[in-house]
Amino acid sequence: MQPYVKLFSVTLLWVAAHSVLASTPVEQRIIDEALTPLFGLHRATTSSGKVIPEHQFDKAQVCGACHTDIYREWRSSMMSHAWDDPIYRALLARASKATGGELDSFCTGCHTPTGLVSGKVTTADNQNPPDVHTPETDMPGVDCEACHNINAISGLDNGAYVINDAGTAKLKYGPRQEASSPYHQTAYSELHTDSKMCATCHNVTHPTNGVPVERTYDEWYESPYRQAGIDCQDCHMKGTPGKSAIMGPDRPDRATHWFAGGNTTILEHFGRTENAENARQLLRTSATVELIDSSDLEPGGHAAVTFKVTNTGAGHKLPTGFPEGREVWLDFAVTDADGKQIYRLGQVKDGKTEPGTKNFMVKLGDKDGKKVEVEVWRITHIMSDNRILPKGHAMVDYRFAVPRTAKPPFELRATLHYWPFSQAFADELLGPGEIDVIVETITEFTTTLGEKRAEVAAR
Repeated sequence: MQPYVKLFSVTLLWVAAHSVLASTPVEQRIIDEALTPLFGLHRATTSSGKVIPEHQFDKAQVCGACHTDIYREWRSSMMSHAWDDPIYRALLARASKATGGELDSFCTGCHTPTGLVSGKVTTADNQNPPDVHTPETDMPGVDCEACHNINAISGLDNGAYVINDAGTAKLKYGPRQEASSPYHQTAYSELHTDSKMCATCHNVTHPTNGVPVERTYDEWYESPYRQAGIDCQDCHMKGTPGKSAIMGPDRPDRATHWFAGGNTTILEHFGRTENAENARQLLRTSATVELIDSSDLEPGGHAAVTFKVTNTGAGHKLPTGFPEGREVWLDFAVTDADGKQIYRLGQVKDGKTEPGTKNFMVKLGDKDGKKVEVEVWRITHIMSDNRILPKGHAMVDYRFAVPRTAKPPFELRATLHYWPFSQAFADELLGPGEIDVIVETITEFTTTLGEKRAEVAAR
């Protein structure tokens, strides 16, 4: 590979590219925001405009002494493991080596914010991931200090947060106007109640060509959920009765810190079984599958079957985030009265969904028009994006020949699956079989059609 272009010298090109690509008010708003060059391509900055000494940040265990329930939930979350996630670390190592370290801050700032702004994380860290079986290090992920020291944002993508440099004051920001603590000062932050807080790291723009790599915040912003006043925190930090701190008051709506998403694979890898189940429950509320039409489903016929997949519960596209990996797909099978399978499409073969699978995902392309599956830094454009909009739906059609020997009635089974990345992707980054990717079932639809009266079962 040719030496990577020196990225710091092309910031102006990045802005120019944005101007060309802007097609929505959201994109234009991002373009108009000021860049913050303190940490290179990552847009993070500090209130002082200087690196904050590491000793000013407490470890999360210190916070956990008082915020016991919150700490327990956070410790089981993907936020806690944002830095140690073996898939991220392997991908970061490749990106760092391929670009001579030029992309380091761009990647690390949303996986270890305090590691970035303190200068603790180094190129050596980025290029030498820990063993996949003992991945935890002393570098914090997205921890208490990362979020509760943010007092402003300068934009809506690429980590455009501002971390307050409070010196020895230990001033923490949060969503309660009346909060107080014997250990640190507190300040009310409206930002912590707003989805914009999440936008800084859940909108990702390619730093040199402006390609919108991830747009989870924008997807929400342009959805019925925002119009209904439902924020990111309402789904991913649902309120529950309890105390925020052991000496604090009982509250009816203490914000949970599970940050449940869909990545059960990494949660289970770290032994976070309880939160993995939270993620499964969230996935099960995200979509439904309905049979819309079936015709010529008879021996010797040419069957036509149509399903409707609806995004009923996700406040963003289904799926969202990490475009190299996220995939939702239908596994559709038809069996006859003797239990013989006469048609199937949507199986996992060789670590990937088989060719022709009816799936929902983003496909990224390089300058030669080839699909990019791992080296995301090489992308130049979005090849396709057929993910399902919030409250939107997709029609999925199947056409297949029914053997003359097939015996009705026929059972139709359509299973909607999700995985955060394919087994082939994990094997490519970590080595074959180093981590087992979990295929989750979002929902399943079954019906029996044929000579007998249809018996429908959907769950």
